[in-house]
Amino acid sequence: MAQETTIYGSIDRAILEQFAGIKLLACDVDGVFSDGRIYLGNQGEELKAFHTRDGYGIKAIQSIGIQVAVVTGRRSNIVEGRMQSLGVQHIEQGCEDKSEALRHLQEKLSISPVETASVGDDMPDLGMFASSELRIAVADAHPLVQAQANYLTQMRGGFGAVREICDLILHANNKLYDIYGSST
Repeated sequence: MAQETTIYGSIDRAILEQFAGIKLLACDVDGVFSDGRIYLGNQGEELKAFHTRDGYGIKAIQSIGIQVAVVTGRRSNIVEGRMQSLGVQHIEQGCEDKSEALRHLQEKLSISPVETASVGDDMPDLGMFASSELRIAVADAHPLVQAQANYLTQMRGGFGAVREICDLILHANNKLYDIYGSST
């Protein structure tokens, strides 16, 4: 098994080749972009924390033509606002069947499962895995999800896992050191 050194350690070259061919990155939100916790205030307000490094990574891969989608079972104005601020055009919320949602998006964009990476942390995300060749679990994903993934991030959800994935896409496309801009 040939390995290549990245800023995240050694990675199998075959996996990096998959990262190089990605045209669509589909991510869950809770547990991937956030740490999975939902903060509820006394007045019913909901809060989530997002890492700016993840935001920078998303903007960076979009700058090289990678499509980004969020596919989540919950509905949240916070998610809508955050993703819009990052320029994410494909925001699928309230998805009962994430596989169907992702397949519909792939069809709309003419992108195949081989060109799709999906990122998840819990059982509902396995639907996206079914429609993706590159299946990524964050470091603190449920063990059953980790077992279905062909890449496990070093970073936890909400703490740079999305940035790690974006960096690996950039690395695989020889663009890691060519991207500059703001993290919004």
